[in-house]
Amino acid sequence: ARQSVAVLCSGGVDSAVLLSLLQRRASRVVPLYVRCGLIWEGPEEAALRRILAWLNRRGDAPPLAPLVVLESPAAEIYGAHWSVTGQGTPDADSPDEAVYLPGRNLMLLTPASVWCVTNQVGFLALGSLCANPFADADERFMRCFERLIEQALGQAPTVLQPFAALAKADVVRLGADLPLEETFSCIAPIGDQRCGNCNKCAERRRAFAATSRGAAMPV
Repeated sequence: ARQSVAVLCSGGVDSAVLLSLLQRRASRVVPLYVRCGLIWEGPEEAALRRILAWLNRRGDAPPLAPLVVLESPAAEIYGAHWSVTGQGTPDADSPDEAVYLPGRNLMLLTPASVWCVTNQVGFLALGSLCANPFADADERFMRCFERLIEQALGQAPTVLQPFAALAKADVVRLGADLPLEETFSCIAPIGDQRCGNCNKCAERRRAFAATSRGAAMPV
């Protein structure tokens, strides 16, 4: 049976494609955005809202539920971290491990899961990819997290990671019909624009370069 599913979103490619796929398959899709007080969230949330508006205009799938915005402040916890200050942001030559944010998925999944339980939504999807090197993104962590939420609340949403076996270029190909130029995944924005020089801009550039859309895409 078709089910209701919440999607833990950013403004990036993976979220856009995941929302699009689930929009056609689930009975109801609720986009969730968790604000943590990090430097890229303004343009990221704006990009997400543009993507949602496009998905709701396209006419070949039921409309998404309105965006739900939750707060999970991290700035006081992180202190002088690059994600808060913008100083020393991992650049295009840095390894993926350099963008590690302590407890990131705990800060995102906890309020999202509590929201799902209190709003009777049984599934929570996120767009983690196969290259994710962090311990709080693997299958074992997600099952442990579900058990923790169930122990605390008596029930828990099932956490879904449909892209866990895919690379970002694979996801770009899945989104061939989407306006992926509207997506945003920069961690060192200049105003509301991508910097073009950070770890995430480089990841985006490599993914598009590996597909037929590469030449036509912005940074």
